[in-house]
Amino acid sequence: MRPILLRLTNLTSFLLLTFLTPTVLAQNVILIIGDGMDDHQITMARNYVHGAKGQLALDTLPIRGAVQVVTLDHEDPTKVIYVADSANSATAIATGQVTSRGRISTSADTDRDFQPVTVDLKRAGYAVGIVTTASVTDATPAVFMANVAQRFCENPDMMVQAKIGGNWYADCEQDLIANGGKGSISEQIANSSIDLVLGGGSKHFLPNAEGSDITVLQKAQASGYLFVDSLSALEQAIENSENRLLGLFSPSTMPVRWQATGGVAADEPEPSLLNHVHEYLGDVTLPAPVQCEANPSYGNTPPLAAMTESAIRQLQKRSGKGFFLMIESASIDKQSHARRPCGQIGELQQLDETLKVALDFAAAQPDTLILVTADHGQAAQIIPNNSLFNGYGIPVYTPGRLQRLITPEGAIMAMNYATNDFQAEEHTGVNIPIFANDQGRDLVPAFMMQSDIYGLIKRYLLPESQ
Repeated sequence: MRPILLRLTNLTSFLLLTFLTPTVLAQNVILIIGDGMDDHQITMARNYVHGAKGQLALDTLPIRGAVQVVTLDHEDPTKVIYVADSANSATAIATGQVTSRGRISTSADTDRDFQPVTVDLKRAGYAVGIVTTASVTDATPAVFMANVAQRFCENPDMMVQAKIGGNWYADCEQDLIANGGKGSISEQIANSSIDLVLGGGSKHFLPNAEGSDITVLQKAQASGYLFVDSLSALEQAIENSENRLLGLFSPSTMPVRWQATGGVAADEPEPSLLNHVHEYLGDVTLPAPVQCEANPSYGNTPPLAAMTESAIRQLQKRSGKGFFLMIESASIDKQSHARRPCGQIGELQQLDETLKVALDFAAAQPDTLILVTADHGQAAQIIPNNSLFNGYGIPVYTPGRLQRLITPEGAIMAMNYATNDFQAEEHTGVNIPIFANDQGRDLVPAFMMQSDIYGLIKRYLLPESQ
């Protein structure tokens, strides 16, 4: 009888533990960043994907606020400038600190390292994941994993006098490991404790690590990362392994889903000779209307939503306490720089599909805060296809570059790019939006500083530290 009594005692203990011990629910934060995603970019995507009367998943979120972006002048950090880049604005989100353009979680004045929220969360027992459609070493993902003086110091070969373009050089000599620094961004990722890193940028893991005869990728594998380079390999790893994962699916930024007909970018209107004589005379020929079509380069590129689904599953396995997941849809910004609205729209559509994945997860795991925001504004602007002034017989046209999209609802949406006359557009200084699910109801104010987003994340996951 003693074995039976023992089994009964164990069963009783199990039942008591199960029904009398309070259940500890995992808490999660899913932060989705649309790089360059201001209201113009959201509106153009809504108009094209769902029509002017339609709705994005983004539009269904119950909480919305406005975010002021602050940037310091790198020449005089006591002063501000009014337009950010992704490095300083993402640094504000990741660390709660304001800095100057180009800096990856470092200060504008003395090059001090700022501690990203990911470090605090890992120490507290949370799993941490980073997913992006850019290179994983690009500015927005990098600020959550690295500290370096300049965003272009992405691999060991780009640390000292590396030519970026024209007369522009990257120089992070003070960040070399030999000089007491932490090394390049890819090396810091390889050495990090981040549980999951997915995106592009494989070329930055191919050089040898500083002072080593092995590559940065081999260094990452030696530190415990399981490397995958395709969606099928990622799915297999999720099924069979609880290891930390490094997924690199393209040499640099991942290809975008859509392009304009024939891959054309926005172009300049062509005024007639008579219009050059006087602005009220002659006429102007606008670029021909185009449609969005599949980008042949997209191929087997893993969709952002699929990477997100995999990331959530893996992070749940990595910690029962919960996780923090940063997801970036990067080429809303990069395609705007290139004056390619179809690329932007397809990337914002990817963000919206990813948000649906996050919302489905949060429906099953209610202690999940979803935040959707941007890092800064971008150049693309919706303007009239036919200027109101044309009604007076005046051939008015944009001084910038124009692409006219034939939308699925049969209208023409004109997208204008006019921040400069250079080969790439620039960011703008507009407020950016922030959205949240119901978990953000008592956290997200109507108006906030960008650096306060860091505090929202900590207040939700680490309330004892506030």
